[in-house]
Amino acid sequence: MHYFDAQARDLAELAARGRGRRLIGREGADFASNDYLGLADSPALREAVAAALARGVPIGSGGSRLLRGNQTEHEALEADAAAFFGRESALYFSSGYAANAALLGTLPQRGDLVLFDELVHASAHEGMRLGRAETRQTAHNDVAAFAAAIADWRRAGGSGRVWITVESLYSMDGDLAPLAELSALAGAEDAILIVDEAHATGVYGPQGQGLAYGLPRDNLITLHTCGKALGCEGALVAGPKVVRDFLVNRGRAFIFSTAPSPLMAAAVRAALRIVGEGDALRTALFDRVRAARAALGPFGVLDGPSQVLPLILGDDVRTMTVAGLLQESGFDVRGIRPPTVPAGTSRLRISITNNVTLADIAALADRLATLISATETAAA
Repeated sequence: MHYFDAQARDLAELAARGRGRRLIGREGADFASNDYLGLADSPALREAVAAALARGVPIGSGGSRLLRGNQTEHEALEADAAAFFGRESALYFSSGYAANAALLGTLPQRGDLVLFDELVHASAHEGMRLGRAETRQTAHNDVAAFAAAIADWRRAGGSGRVWITVESLYSMDGDLAPLAELSALAGAEDAILIVDEAHATGVYGPQGQGLAYGLPRDNLITLHTCGKALGCEGALVAGPKVVRDFLVNRGRAFIFSTAPSPLMAAAVRAALRIVGEGDALRTALFDRVRAARAALGPFGVLDGPSQVLPLILGDDVRTMTVAGLLQESGFDVRGIRPPTVPAGTSRLRISITNNVTLADIAALADRLATLISATETAAA
């Protein structure tokens, strides 16, 4: 197997540093998924999928949307999504990664500037890498830093369009972006604001439309993944019709991909209806979030407003040891290490969903108390 010696050496190095990755199954109480409202395996979505099959919705699309893969369910979903998110149009992608790559790799033009929060998702970085615009990183959630970067770029002769790209809820820290202030900045600078609502869709907003809902819309593009609180798969880009048309004509991640399953499009349509009427689901979730913050706060869980509760342990090996022991105890908690998070901030990403009970949360706190104490002693 000398053909892959370099890859084997790299894997060995990752393992030695406590950064090796492996696939593990779904076992134990769900403190790891992004299925925040508990819809992924819900009877409501099962019934919606069964009804779609019964009315003849096909499982496969058979091709890209521009060949023969454009199905009635895709267009019906996009119409429903545009109405739900209060936008002129929407476009359905196979994944949030593909949508972000298409957005940032296609829309900003040569001579433009893309400013991005330092904690935006890897898929946004992929899009920027594929694009033609200049890119600059700004400090996390620092509106003044965005403003200063625009001013510096203008002084240096920059004359194109500015694109500001952020997430509304950051999935590793659990904090929220200052969207109102960023929107005001974008308006003042004639810039375009791109907001990735992956972890807010379904959970925040009057009916789960996200944290950007209600912002000025002319210069706003939002991305809503369907595989988190919506319990399905894929992603929706919502914004002006010209954005949809441009992506259909120029977005390689859209043009050259087989269209998502029409059956999944039907499931997402149902999920939008469910979350639109899902005040009880959101109330149940935040009851659990409050209980989790009270129970886990003494261990150093970062204080924040969301359903994502990070517990920073720092050391990679310790983080993965604690995560593994929690999994053995029946709690599905995953460790997150660099490069997903900055060096020295390895953490347990504790995700609160409607798939757990208040009793599960109390039991997790009891077990975590023992493990934190034991691993601190071992480290000393």
